Amino acid sequence: MLEGQGNCCAVCRSGFTEGDRPHIDHDHSCCPGKKPCGKCVRGLLCGRCNTGLGQFKDSMTFLRAAISYLESFR
Repeated sequence: MLEGQGNCCAVCRSGFTEGDRPHIDHDHSCCPGKKPCGKCVRGLLCGRCNTGLGQFKDSMTFLRAAISYLESFR
């Protein structure tokens, strides 16, 4: 998976480093804990993107609202 993503975060495309290793992103509605079952793995993310998705509870509604909010200040 790491090679398939070009050693980069699937969201922001920043390269992984020793200081920012990949985080396994998974669908929390399948596996509510921290460890995925393996079937629900979506990709590898940097810490910032992984935390961001978690803070938005993987909700596309919340993420779209955040984008709309940011765009209103352009």
